[in-house]
Amino acid sequence: MQQVGSVLSLFISENKSSQTIEKSHLQLDHRGIIHDKHYNKQIERSILITSLESYTLLKTHHIYIPYGTLGENLLIDFNPYHLLVGTKLSIGEVLLEITQNCTLCKHLAVHDKRIPKLLKNDRGVFAKTLKEGKISMGDTVSL
Repeated sequence: MQQVGSVLSLFISENKSSQTIEKSHLQLDHRGIIHDKHYNKQIERSILITSLESYTLLKTHHIYIPYGTLGENLLIDFNPYHLLVGTKLSIGEVLLEITQNCTLCKHLAVHDKRIPKLLKNDRGVFAKTLKEGKISMGDTVSL
């Protein structure tokens, strides 16, 4: 395995709102992230991984939003957007498989109307769990 980065922040979304809550670790099983509102719904889209580069891109356009605003579960310091569907990522105890690029989300326009267009291809990738376990802040990301 090739180490490519690390986990900067971890988030879950509550069931009753779209607010994200930062966590020190996440527990995952084959249905997704336990306690996340997307748990056991669309398994292929149960985990959203976003790169720090997405936030950096927004900052170059003078858009400053806090981490977690893009709806990510994992914020990493490696850009996975060029990886192919089927690529496997080892993070902490967990093995994930990239299932698709994140689709354009117009709801992000509530923060700034330019965000959906700016992040059309740079918001993140969806993944599913192949090996369950725990991911913690600071864990390494390996291909």
